[in-house]
Amino acid sequence: QVQLVESGGGLVQPGGSLRLSCAASRIIFSIYTMGWSRQAPGKQRELVATLTIGGSTNYADSVKGRFTISRDNAKNTVYLQMNGLKPGDTAVYYCNARRRVSATSVDDYWGQGTQVTVSS
Repeated sequence: QVQLVESGGGLVQPGGSLRLSCAASRIIFSIYTMGWSRQAPGKQRELVATLTIGGSTNYADSVKGRFTISRDNAKNTVYLQMNGLKPGDTAVYYCNARRRVSATSVDDYWGQGTQVTVSS
């Protein structure tokens, strides 16, 4: 069974930085688009960043210039470097692995999430 395990969350002051990691197992990591999403209390889950197998990235407007997604295929790990954190970034952050299998089917896996709290 595919596993995605996030780590690196915690409490940080506004303006601080955190680096999230997501280690994947039982998956051919290099063929998946990897992403990070987040869900704040009372809000819908929102996509934060994605990174394709070709290296293309996409970011939510709210994090552009502050967050950077990267991957290490040798370690089956995707990262999210978060700088200039704001209280509005407080949420549970989820790792996602996605691959289109056919015109009507996708493989879509999610981690359990890691809490990020930005507060003074």
